[in-house]
Formats: sequence, C-alpha cells, structure tokens
Amino acid sequence: MSQIAVFGAGYVGLVTGVCFAERGHDVVIRDVVPEKIDALRRGEVPIFEPGLDELLVRNAGRLRYTLDVREALDGADFVYVCVDTPPLYSGDADLSRVWTVVDELPDDTHATIVMKSTVPVGTGEKVRAALDGRGLARVGYASNPEFTAEGSAVRDFMQPDRVVVGAFEEADGDAVAMLHAGIDAPIVRADVNSAEMIKLAANAFLMTRVSFVNEIANVCELVGADVQRVAEGVGLDHRLGPHFLRAGLGYGGSCFPKDSLALKQLAANSGYHFQLLNAVIEVNELQKRRVVQKLQKHLGKLRGKRVALLGLAFKPNTDDMREAPSLVLASRLLAEGAEVRGWDPIARPELLGVTLFGTPLEAVTGADAAVIVTEWPELAEIATEEVRAAMHHPLIIDGRNLLDPARVRAAGFAYEGIGRAVSPLDVLPETPEREPDPTT
Repeated sequence: MSQIAVFGAGYVGLVTGVCFAERGHDVVIRDVVPEKIDALRRGEVPIFEPGLDELLVRNAGRLRYTLDVREALDGADFVYVCVDTPPLYSGDADLSRVWTVVDELPDDTHATIVMKSTVPVGTGEKVRAALDGRGLARVGYASNPEFTAEGSAVRDFMQPDRVVVGAFEEADGDAVAMLHAGIDAPIVRADVNSAEMIKLAANAFLMTRVSFVNEIANVCELVGADVQRVAEGVGLDHRLGPHFLRAGLGYGGSCFPKDSLALKQLAANSGYHFQLLNAVIEVNELQKRRVVQKLQKHLGKLRGKRVALLGLAFKPNTDDMREAPSLVLASRLLAEGAEVRGWDPIARPELLGVTLFGTPLEAVTGADAAVIVTEWPELAEIATEEVRAAMHHPLIIDGRNLLDPARVRAAGFAYEGIGRAVSPLDVLPETPEREPDPTT
C-alpha cells in the first residue's frame, strides 16, 4: 500500500482520494479552501456524488485533510494533481492551478507526480522540463487521466473501462499502474503526450455523438420521423453501440465544454483547423436555444408568459451547474420577457430573475409551459391530472425525451419532445388571459 497526496478536493480530487483509500492506500487530500477542508474533517462531503459520502465515512481512518503543502507531502509516494483547468477567454486551458502545485513542491520532494487533471497535450513535457530545471530530476512524472462521469464517478473509478498510464520513465509508469492492481480493466501504457491526447480525444468523440444525434433529431422533426426509434436502430449496430445517442438539449458540465474548447485551441495553435469539432460545438450551442423556438410556436410571444424549468443541474445525480443548459434557457427566456420558475431536487443555484420552488407541482402552478431540462426520475410521472389542472396552459416541452408522448397527450397535455413528430393533438386550447398578480 502507498501513501498518496491528492491536491484538489473537487469532483476529481475527492473521488480519486476516497476511492484510493477504499482500495487500502493512505491518502491526504489538500485544498486551498479552508471551508472545504473543515467540512471534510467534519465528515461532510461538499459536493453531491452518489456513494461518495459512504466511502468517506468507511475509510475515515485512511483519509486526512489539510491546507498545508508540507503536511500533504510528508511521507507521500505519489502526488496526484487534481485541480481544475477552466478555459481562458482564448479557449486555451487555464493551467495556473497546475503550475501552482508544481511550483509549491519543496526542493526535497521525492514523490512521483501524477497528472489527473485534464491538460493540453505537451503539458507533461513542460512540467518535466520545469522540474529538471529546478534540480528535481529524481521526481518522477506520469499522466493518469480521469474518465469519471459525475453521477457515476465512484463506480467509474472502481470499475473503469480502462486505466491509462503515460510516463517518461518505465519505472514511473509501472509504479502508477501498480496503484490500480486488482482492478479488472485493461491498463493502457503510453507515452505522456499520447495519454494526454487519449483523454481529449475520448471526450471529443462522445461530444460528436451527442451533437450528431441532435442533428438527426432536428431532421426527424422536419420529416415526421421519431429519433428515439432511429437511435435505437442505429445503436443496435455492433460497430456503433447505443451510448451517447440520446437526443436532447445538448451536453454541459465541467468537462465536455472546456475540453472541446481546449482541443479546438490546441489544434489551432498547432496550425490545424479542426472543422468537425467546430461543428460539434456550434450544434451543441444552438441545440440549447431550440426550446425557445418550440415555446414560441405554441405560445406566441413569450413576454409575460410563465415558464417552469424542471431540472437545473446539467444532468441527474449531481448538483453541478457548470455549463448547464438551464442557464442558457433561463437567460434566453428572461430576455424574451418571460417569468421563469425553476425546480431541482439537488441543485440550489442563485439564478438572477429565476424563482426556485421546492416541488415540481409548485413550480408549474399557473405556468404556461413546463420544460423538462434534466431527466430526474421524479419527473417521469409529471403528466398527472393534478399538474394539468394546476397549469395555466397544459404544455410540456420534453427536452430529454423522458416521457411517453401518447400517455402525456392522453392525460390532456400538449406535448413536444426533441426529434419526435408533433401530433395534431398538440394544439393548445384557447385560455383566458391570466389575471394580473397583485403581489408583483
């Protein structure tokens, strides 16, 4: 068993540290935010990730938390760099936090540095050169990119599809690979540049599938086809598979948007115009805005209309609001003059101009439309008589194709999904104008 120092207590760092502790290693998690470290010392998880709190409690004896660099490094065999790398205005990845970790390493450091953060190709070579320039040639370096998705991160770490290890020295790669001994998954050994590219390429391909099926969905709407059936038929092809072929409002979160920009900028900085990736990004941005057009088709001008956004986090089983489609939708609806309401079972964002409610029923009461933005299980049975009676207009825009259109229409709602043919039943009945709200 090894002693591992994890720098960064965010989604990647916490999952990495706690899961390594679950595998029997001693782990010190270091962060620069005192409130986060204090919460962890109290046994509180500062993020929502299913299963993480249970592992944290179970492995309390193997986990420590600190703000101090030297305390984290004391006795450490490995230093896992798990800090965020957000995009700069230029589209390049902001590596300032990565370099802060490297610069903070004392001159007597002997631990192997392992890069878990998603970084542009070539970052490892620059870190290696900086270490050598400081006389730290003895400090090993490896790339061990993460492939954990929020909402299933613990499972993804403990039961991965593969473990990628890139290293300059064979011995460093062997040591990092041994940390994963016993995990039933292929270990892909590579040079550092290739390991860094594997992460970016994997995300780019997944994003391409999302944008592709959304483009197919948009064509399906025009020709009267059902994208659900189309995706099912395509996904059964063993060469393709069903994953990430679900039409909706596009991707969001902390990884895909920033990684797409980082890879696009990496290519541009290298003199290559990545046309396909540019199209993927553009399709995803436009997809979020198509809901506004659907609402206008049913309701006309949106000024004064009440719209309930059901689900605010970028996907289920997380409270992460980074690049969530709900942010774009809320902004566009407010710009059109609509009154925007919101509900989410976990996320509690502070959205200027958006009123949050505790239940879906409260959010849709008096609303002209309900938009399913995140496919939380609680919304699977939203099309009830109680909800229909509470709404000013019984209109559901299903941005995730969560519901059965026939059942929703049978319940008295007008319904429109993504890439599904619109029924003649989806014509809203004339409804009297809403009485002015004396409280506003």
